[in-house]
Amino acid sequence: MIQVKGYAAKKANQNLELWNFERNNIGDNDVLIQILYCGVCHSDLHAVTNHWGEGTFPLVPGHEIVGKVVEMGKNVKKFNIGDLAAVGTQLDSCRKCEECENNHEQFCIQGIQTYGSVTKNGNITQGGYSNSIVINEDFSFHISKKLYLPAVAPLLCAGITTYSPLKKWKVGKGDKLAVIGLGGLGHMAIKFAVALGAEVTVISTSKNKELAAKELGAKNFIISKDENQMKSVFHSFDFILDTISQNHDINTYLETLRTNGVYINVGLPPEPWQISSFSLVVGNKSITGSGVGGLKEVQEMLDFCTEYNIVSDIELIDIKNINEAFVRMEKGDVRYRFVIDMSTL
Repeated sequence: MIQVKGYAAKKANQNLELWNFERNNIGDNDVLIQILYCGVCHSDLHAVTNHWGEGTFPLVPGHEIVGKVVEMGKNVKKFNIGDLAAVGTQLDSCRKCEECENNHEQFCIQGIQTYGSVTKNGNITQGGYSNSIVINEDFSFHISKKLYLPAVAPLLCAGITTYSPLKKWKVGKGDKLAVIGLGGLGHMAIKFAVALGAEVTVISTSKNKELAAKELGAKNFIISKDENQMKSVFHSFDFILDTISQNHDINTYLETLRTNGVYINVGLPPEPWQISSFSLVVGNKSITGSGVGGLKEVQEMLDFCTEYNIVSDIELIDIKNINEAFVRMEKGDVRYRFVIDMSTL
């Protein structure tokens, strides 16, 4: 077994603290990645607070991982020692079900998540708030040296979460997209949509985010609490990408969709939406969701980021400040993603 240091929540709702644990030895098709940076996702906070239930502890969060390959199994063909590599939300899947065969490994019923999954041998997977990780080469990704490495980390979740639905719905030139919320997900959605050629409007509760939204490439900015401003965009958008993780009413936003418009949920608020059936029937509107991406799409997204020089806007932190970062993240006090410098571990 490989000895590893990390930061873990020993029990639900407890602060993270230093924890020594073990990872499996390197298999013939595995790579050992020295973790250099790990993004802090809102899902990490949900996990350590057991917000979604059925949590397993002790738990090391972190599924936005970048680092370098320092050791590998004898059958590995994808990497060389010293290569940069990334790990996202999954460690493995069954490889043979309908989802896996259709490049949707993220929906494999037998999929193993980067942290919090119980493996066949009864171990609990532990994430990237640690100094190394062992993973099958198929579930790790190449990163270009052209990109600023710390800011690449959030692409492995915030990036693919917003890239995937934009590509699925072929959002591009001539389309009008509204992005609800300007945070870790929202700011990535703007960058991708602008690169794809869409006209972006940000809808937010915070007036003080207007300048930031336009600096990111948004053409318009709407205050959702302002009734007149919301009326001004009635029947305006082809697509809405909702990135809000808190509970909120979406019926007012649905009114801003054009006929055949699509409302895309990626924010995962905990309580179910109450939706007027008339909001959907009038205009043939659709509500859909999107969850990260499969292996092929994640690498495609990283290559797209290299082509258009897209990375996340981050605040780099010392791992000893992770509990403070969680508090700030819950308050929305970050622009736009915390990333842990793992050399501070």
